[in-house]
Amino acid sequence: MPHLTRTGTDLSATGAERLGFGVPGYAHPLLAPVEWAELTRPGAPLHWAVLNVADGPGVRPDPHCLEAAGRLRNAGVRVLGLLDLGHGARPFGDTVSEAHRYLDWYRVDGYFLDRCPTERADLPATRRLTATLESVLDRSDGCHLVLGHGRHPHPGYAEIADQLVTFSGPWTEYRWSQVAEWTADHPPERFAHFVHGVPRTHLDEAVRIARWQGAGTIFFTDRTGQTDPFAALPGYWDEIVSQIGPGVSE
Repeated sequence: MPHLTRTGTDLSATGAERLGFGVPGYAHPLLAPVEWAELTRPGAPLHWAVLNVADGPGVRPDPHCLEAAGRLRNAGVRVLGLLDLGHGARPFGDTVSEAHRYLDWYRVDGYFLDRCPTERADLPATRRLTATLESVLDRSDGCHLVLGHGRHPHPGYAEIADQLVTFSGPWTEYRWSQVAEWTADHPPERFAHFVHGVPRTHLDEAVRIARWQGAGTIFFTDRTGQTDPFAALPGYWDEIVSQIGPGVSE
């Protein structure tokens, strides 16, 4: 995995300056069939999508999720299994067991570690887990790991995963947010931002903030509420797909 710090990278040469989408996890395919179908739209700049069956892989294979994951793979979209770390409280063995079930049942390409710790004290345990997950998913094209911190963690976390989610929250906070200085030592492809409650009239501004703060993967939505605002398509999905432009899944 590309964990090493890269400075002075020519983004125009690598194409890493192009924003793309990371989907935090839509609702179950039976409840959100349009959303899952949109993920296979040709030309959509989609980096990956999270498969959350039942706050994890569930206790048995779900035929609807099997079908959805298969369609994404056939479309060349990277599928990540959701593993909830509970801010470091989840037992190591339970997490690894779930990782195996995701691989055995859904043939995932990597994992999204939700509620990942952020403190330096938790770094050794998280490093042990990410190394184990890489061995679980031992494939020629690697294991894509995304740490779902939701805010800036200790910079050491950037050495143990492919991407860090350094912002997850409402537009009212994002528009005034500041990026940690250490992130400038890494290319945009290492960071993701998830923002809900973004009005259509502020969509351009949100994209500018993401670029300015050095995020290469985003998911913006106008949805809000007590339930998961990222579980459905934003009302301006077509518009933001067109704005970011065609891309190739990483």
